[in-house]
Amino acid sequence: MDMDGVLVHEEHLVPGADRFLAKLREHGAPFMVFTNNSIYTPRDLRARLARTGLEVEEEEIWTSALATAKFLEEQRPHGSAYVVGESGLTTALHGIGYVLTDRDPDYVIIGETRTYSFEAITKAIRLVEGGARFIATNPDEKGPSREGTLPATGAVAALIERVTGRKPYYVGKPNPLMMRSALRALRAHSEHTLMIGDRMDTDVRSGLESGLQTILVLSGISSDNTAELFPFRPTKVISSVADLVDHVLDPFSA
Repeated sequence: MDMDGVLVHEEHLVPGADRFLAKLREHGAPFMVFTNNSIYTPRDLRARLARTGLEVEEEEIWTSALATAKFLEEQRPHGSAYVVGESGLTTALHGIGYVLTDRDPDYVIIGETRTYSFEAITKAIRLVEGGARFIATNPDEKGPSREGTLPATGAVAALIERVTGRKPYYVGKPNPLMMRSALRALRAHSEHTLMIGDRMDTDVRSGLESGLQTILVLSGISSDNTAELFPFRPTKVISSVADLVDHVLDPFSA
């Protein structure tokens, strides 16, 4: 399940999310909490969720930073990277033995950060022009803040692409790669797994393309008519995960 818009909305608990997770645990149903945001480590996110009243273990959290690290570990073990991002991404890369450098790196990796530096973006552009492979943790163009919209990974990656003519490889949702890596971490099969999210373009699409059934919740950015705007549909649309509390073993009867 996605995190923002499904379990929490900004810093507030989505009503019923705590009861939903409790029911999953009661029935022994394993789950993974997803986020495309690469700023935070699973430990950071566990603490953030705990402040809202949700108890989620670090091992039950999967971020685009972790998915990116897993991808690079399989593609080019013990490589090097120049990173525009924060601790969630750098910690994940250190965890697979990557060296972070601005001198002839194997990869330039763009992730989420609260403050994008013009100097860092310029350095990334020159390294990509110099032959570094170009990766972005996710394609999200914008994100929310208390002051309003913020540019996010996809917007900055697009800027670099426009200057260099090199298109990045996006690892996070809707790339099914992120979903499949999480399925392996869960030791689950797509046939017996479903994706719950509040976005059609990332959550539902990634679930659909990974062979999962999907549930769209309206507790985040989607409204009643959102699903009608896309050429694909979720398996089911519900108000929030509160609707599933009494139906965790048969979510489509909710």
